[in-house]
Amino acid sequence: MNFTKTTEQSSKYEHLEQMSVADLLQNINSEDKTVPLAVEKSLSQIESLVSKVVGKMKLGGRLFYIGAGTSGRLGIVDASECPPTFGVPFDLVNGIIAGGDNAIRRAVENAEDNTTQAWIDLQEQNIGENDVVIGIAASGTTPYVIEGLKKCNENNITTGCVTCNEGSPLALTAKFPVEVVVGPEFVTGSSRMKAGTAQKLVLNMISTATMIQLGKVKGNKMVDMQLSNDKLVDRGVKMIMGEIPVNYEKACELLKKFGSVRKAVENYNSN
Repeated sequence: MNFTKTTEQSSKYEHLEQMSVADLLQNINSEDKTVPLAVEKSLSQIESLVSKVVGKMKLGGRLFYIGAGTSGRLGIVDASECPPTFGVPFDLVNGIIAGGDNAIRRAVENAEDNTTQAWIDLQEQNIGENDVVIGIAASGTTPYVIEGLKKCNENNITTGCVTCNEGSPLALTAKFPVEVVVGPEFVTGSSRMKAGTAQKLVLNMISTATMIQLGKVKGNKMVDMQLSNDKLVDRGVKMIMGEIPVNYEKACELLKKFGSVRKAVENYNSN
């Protein structure tokens, strides 16, 4: 197999330790600017994956992200933000990291090299054929992720991936691969940088586009968001005022009574 890890290739910048702070920041920023353009080249792959996720969720399925290290943490971040943003159940989008929850804060030795644990972790979530599992790995070679997807394939569970090397073992394993080729990192091999940024952008796209397709956004507003703090309550009140002819106090009353922007507006309009 002809496969080159461009994420591991030497940085095009030399003698970083001799650069001024201004030069370091300018050069990092110059590299970061290339990431959205790399994502743009993968939009058709992302579309195919999102369409599959939406279809499966309409059948009652869930979305799982699996990854190790930075990739695993990014999956957890995206999953954890879906309930407050879109008002969906906490188990609709799930992030699983190699090494378990302890690995969120500290690296767990050899966790990413474990070839059997991902499937064990997924089985603990009662994984089924209506679910979708997306493996996240910048390198595209992480054993935990690859072997997890292989077991999913064997059990007729839809698989996708987000990786930053073209033609990687992970991309060849996933049924719906997303390959965002960002090239060498500013600090050689530090894939938490451009690769991590690319993965974050793609995960934003996957979860946001999916939730919009499932009707969790109206117009351009998060009408099902959880009202978990004063800022969000205030935002919700103003959203209601933008939809129906009520003042701030009345909007507050409706929001408190019905619990969400959507329900407040719908119940007002039905009266």
